Amino acid sequence: MIYWKIFLAFFIPGIVGYGGGPASIPLVENEVVDRYHWMSVSDFSEMLAMANALPGPIATKMAGYIGYQQGGILGSVVGVFATVAPSLLLMIVLLSILNKFKDSPRVKKMTALIRPTIAVLLGIMAFSFFHNSYQDAGIWQTIFLIVASFLLLEKWKVHPAFVIMGALAYGAVFMG
Repeated sequence: MIYWKIFLAFFIPGIVGYGGGPASIPLVENEVVDRYHWMSVSDFSEMLAMANALPGPIATKMAGYIGYQQGGILGSVVGVFATVAPSLLLMIVLLSILNKFKDSPRVKKMTALIRPTIAVLLGIMAFSFFHNSYQDAGIWQTIFLIVASFLLLEKWKVHPAFVIMGALAYGAVFMG
């Protein structure tokens, strides 16, 4: 029964909390403090402060923490799933609608307009990563990682997950 309560405590704010994690914080607080009495207002504020200090989406961090506190590892999984389930369901519905109308001239025009925007955003993100890497690790480390990653991905067709793990290991050994 606790897992169903955890699911509802995070699924309902996910459905009605338009605006993402920050918009759903009061709804989650209502569920865990007022409805289920899992935390006091003080405990919730401390947990919220800690969740804000950590990287990543705040709603999933809160769901993972509260779910773990109430139901262990499975409670954490249920809480995180309940948080992402509304978006997941909406994406499945929207993608099925998009797939149904994929041959429509309007949909083709829309996707043609979106692609350059995504390319620019990815380019800005790549430049930002390069700039931060250059500032933090230095030019030679950055160039080595870029060249090694390019060769591993493009020439030797190594799976990206292994390239990422290798870069993390390299950073831990040589830059940590």
